[in-house]
Amino acid sequence: MESARTPQPDRASSPPNPALRIWGRLSSINVRKVVWAAREAGCAFERIEAGAAFGVVDTPEFQRMNPNAMVPVLQHGDLTLWESNVIVRYLAQTFPAAGLLPATPGRRFLAEQWMDWQQTTFNPAGRDAFVQWIRTPETQRDAVRIQRSEAATGPLLELLDTHLADHEWIAGERFSVADSPLGCELHRWKQLPVASPATPQVDRWYAALLARPATRGVLDLPLS
Repeated sequence: MESARTPQPDRASSPPNPALRIWGRLSSINVRKVVWAAREAGCAFERIEAGAAFGVVDTPEFQRMNPNAMVPVLQHGDLTLWESNVIVRYLAQTFPAAGLLPATPGRRFLAEQWMDWQQTTFNPAGRDAFVQWIRTPETQRDAVRIQRSEAATGPLLELLDTHLADHEWIAGERFSVADSPLGCELHRWKQLPVASPATPQVDRWYAALLARPATRGVLDLPLS
């Protein structure tokens, strides 16, 4: 069992490399995307529980790694990184054998464009629905916030569906650095009892994501 005080190897990884650690609980969407990306990259790592009920993030030791007191944090040798999409990019470039980083500038920046869109547009649109349905007691839920979140997210799903009509994966014909951040965001949305438009291309892409072995123990977890 993983412990915040005694780091243990992630069960889906190969034998751990003590030089690579991921701090954070898997109930965090941002930790999920990093763990998934690390598995896709084929790198050995340890994951250490931190955040929410596990605490740790409010300690001086953790805040020396991330002054924002948030997860995830990546330690790799002498390097410490926070910001989940940056960590995903770093893993893709540092462990290139899996080919997660597109080879051409056009494909790479297409991937990065959609990664930024996930953080700046898709995530904020769906956040209120997630918080209200999952992290707010039923008697305190705000129906207006949920409705606004649904109204904001629907057009974004349609936009993504249009993009995927011409792309097998987010950046083209291969799974890349962009797919895990967007896949985690869509996973969260699909677990909510919310209204969504018909998006057959998004559904096709999402089914392909779920079929990937690296998603086991990440995208099959309930929201919390």
